[in-house]
Amino acid sequence: KQVENSLLDHKSRLDYMVFHDNLTGLANRSMFYDRINKSLGTAKIANQTLGILLVDLDRFKNINESLGYDAGDDLLRITADNLRSQLRENDTVARLSGDEFVIVLENVNRRADIEVVAQKLLNRLALPVKLQGHQITTTASIGVSIFPADGETIDLLLKHAGLAMNKAKNLGKNRFEFFEGAMSSNKAVNYLLLENDLRRAIEQNEICLHYQPQVNIVTGKIVGLEALARWHSKERGMVSPLHFIPLAEETGLIEPLGEWVLNHACERFQAWLMQGINLGKVAVNISPIQFRKEHFEQTVVKALMNSRLAPQYLELEITEGSAMEDAERAVEMLNCLNGLGVSLAIDDFGTGYSSLAYLQRFPIQKLKIDRSFVKDIETDTNDAAIAKSIIDLSHNMSLQVIAEGVEHLEQSNWLMAKGCLQVQGFYYSKPLSEEQLMAWINSSAVIRDSNGIRIPL
Repeated sequence: KQVENSLLDHKSRLDYMVFHDNLTGLANRSMFYDRINKSLGTAKIANQTLGILLVDLDRFKNINESLGYDAGDDLLRITADNLRSQLRENDTVARLSGDEFVIVLENVNRRADIEVVAQKLLNRLALPVKLQGHQITTTASIGVSIFPADGETIDLLLKHAGLAMNKAKNLGKNRFEFFEGAMSSNKAVNYLLLENDLRRAIEQNEICLHYQPQVNIVTGKIVGLEALARWHSKERGMVSPLHFIPLAEETGLIEPLGEWVLNHACERFQAWLMQGINLGKVAVNISPIQFRKEHFEQTVVKALMNSRLAPQYLELEITEGSAMEDAERAVEMLNCLNGLGVSLAIDDFGTGYSSLAYLQRFPIQKLKIDRSFVKDIETDTNDAAIAKSIIDLSHNMSLQVIAEGVEHLEQSNWLMAKGCLQVQGFYYSKPLSEEQLMAWINSSAVIRDSNGIRIPL
């Protein structure tokens, strides 16, 4: 009898493990599909309505990167408990994967009933939680589809809930959205296809680098290059960075993309140095997601070691916003990067309302005036005043200053008169492919004329 009971207990444990998520104790994907198929069958016979809620935590990846995976696991367990606490006994809640949960509301009579539940869930999930000794506030985005109006199969209902959830995230997160027929239009489908294509492009080296020269106005010499990612898709042709960079940031692909750019920029610059071509420094933009990553400096060290590029030839551009998001941590990270010997620049300066107290503590070498202040610098007194203040601040702090987005001679002359001697922009050169850049170098193309200094393409 004891052996029989032991076998039964063992079978029960195995059954539990097969149908439940080990981390949260919720139903797993297998049990979810089993329950939802039964619910759909019952709902069809009884002419009932079901609500499918797809719940995805906002910025969950940041928790893992900043506090560690143990904190992430704790948050998932807390989320599971919070979801259960807001539902009826006959409702199903399951963890599908990662930070994605799904809820089935049985026999709901009105859309308003689902709205009430969705808002209760958002309110509960937005309450502060304690993770690894830190008080953290997180939010979630929820997409809702309804049986049978939005589909009669679970795969279609989940797809439509996913589209609604993506809309909730695009509209600012911490909200719920119902599926609408227009979401399955070509535009929404193309967006999902674009994400898949970008993921494949990164994996298959479909991305390339273009380089925009940074010029000293007085000498006409290149003082550096800014490395910029470009995507030439086999199916789509050239995809604008205005499309794929925001997509990469939204989907988390910016991290592998940014690492690829850093590695290849270092490799190419070192190759040019070996050929006797010294173009000052290569500047690489670091996304806020990369900068927040724990031990980001190790990624930089790896890129330098693999390429054998000396640190003084690399400049990292950190946006003002990401530096000020967690200023104390930024000081620590920037000191670490500075210790490696790389140069540091604050990008988009003037847009993030930096505290001068922190700016003094940042071990940076350069401020970069945002193009938004350069665009109307000769006609807009506010832009002119801000640009002049940044230039003066740089001089007073013994920092270099560079203006981006210079498209006209008048802008260049204004900046030179105020003491900003380094610029980049279409007036001097658009971003160049490696072949175009090498052609420029071989043609000794820096020329002077009555219209200023130009770099012919």
